Amino acid sequence: MIPPAYTLRNVFRRPMQSIQLIGGSSFVVLLIMVAFAINQSMEKTLSNSGSEKNIIFLGAGSEESIERSEVALGVEEIIGASLPDVQQVMKQPAISPEVHYNGMMKFAGGQEEQTLIRGIQHQAFWVHHQVRIIEGKYPQSGEVIIGRLAHRKLGLSQKELKVGKTIEFNGEPFKIVGIFDARGTVMEAEIWMPLLDLMTHTQRESLSCVVFAATSPESYDYAEILTKTRLDLELVAIKESEYYKKLSSFYAPIRWMAWISAILISIGAFMGGLNTLYAAFITRIKEFGTLQAIGFSRLAIFLSLVQEAIATGMLASITSITIGLFFIQGVSFPFAIGVFTFDFDNSVLSIGLISGVLLGVIGVLPPSWKCLHPSLPETLHSS
Repeated sequence: MIPPAYTLRNVFRRPMQSIQLIGGSSFVVLLIMVAFAINQSMEKTLSNSGSEKNIIFLGAGSEESIERSEVALGVEEIIGASLPDVQQVMKQPAISPEVHYNGMMKFAGGQEEQTLIRGIQHQAFWVHHQVRIIEGKYPQSGEVIIGRLAHRKLGLSQKELKVGKTIEFNGEPFKIVGIFDARGTVMEAEIWMPLLDLMTHTQRESLSCVVFAATSPESYDYAEILTKTRLDLELVAIKESEYYKKLSSFYAPIRWMAWISAILISIGAFMGGLNTLYAAFITRIKEFGTLQAIGFSRLAIFLSLVQEAIATGMLASITSITIGLFFIQGVSFPFAIGVFTFDFDNSVLSIGLISGVLLGVIGVLPPSWKCLHPSLPETLHSS
C-alpha cells in the first residue's frame, strides 16, 4: 500500500488545482444541503403548525382550504354545549372562532402587499399554544398584532412593522400594538386582528372555521358524530395536524423543484470538476507509471487516488458546512402561506458530509480508469 502521508501530500502539492476542486465540490455539496434543508424546513414548518390536540370545524366541501370555508356564526356555542371533551381554561371552553382572509394591506410609503389576516378572539391563545406575544399587548378594536416573520413574507424591513406603526386595511388605519412568535409555524407570517373588526371590514357574516382544543383522543370521534347528526350545520371535522399534513402534500411539487434544480446545477458543476480532474491526472501519468515500475500495483495506486478524493471531498464538505452555518443558518424564506427558516441540523450536516465523500469517490473513478487501464509500457510511452 502507498503510505497515507504520500497521499495527503498530493492533495496540497498543486494548490491552485486543489482550490479549484475543493471550491467546485463545495458548491455542489452546498446546493445539496440547501435543497435538503428547504424540503425539511418547509415540511417541519407545516407539521409544527398543526397540533394533534386541536380539531377544526370547516364548512362542508372546504376541507382543503380554510380561506374558502364558511361556518355560521354561533356554531362555536353549539360545539361547546355538544362536545364533552373540550379543554377548559378558567372554566371557559378553549374554542376559537376564526376568520382567515387573504387581503391587501397598505404599509408605510404606500406599499401594498397581500397577506393572510386572521380574525381572532382571546380564545385563540388557548387553542394555539405555540403563539405568544413577545412584545406589546393583545389587540383591541382598531389594532393588530404582527407575526415576527411577517416582514419577510411581505418583503418589508422589520422596522416598518414594529410596535407603534400604523398600517391600512380596507381604507382604515390599524395600529400595530404587539409582535408574536409561534415557534416555527406558518402563523409567524400572519397578521392578527379582532374577529369583529375583520368581519366588519370584509362584510362577512360567517366564520372561516372553529378550532377547539381537545382533552382526549376520543374527541375527534365525538366531533365527527356532531357533524353527521347536525346536518343543518353543514360542517366537517378534521384534525389540525391532518389539515397541515395535506397542505404539506400539496407543496410537495415545490420541494421537488428545489431538488431538481439542485441536481441539474450539480450535474453541470460535477462535469466541470471531471474536466479539472482529467487535466490533473493526465499530468501525473508518468508518476503513476513510475509507481508501478517500482512495485506498486494498480489497485494500490487506485486506492491512493480514492484517499485523495475522500480528503478533497471532506475539505469541500467542511467548507460547505461552515458557509451554511455562518451565512445561511436561520435565514427565513417566504412561500405561499407563510415563511420557513433554514435549519442546518444534524441531518443536513450529515447529508453534507456524505455528499462530499461520495462526490469525491465517484468523481475520481473515470479519470482513474483512463490513467490506470493502459499497460505499463503504454503508460511510460504516453508520458
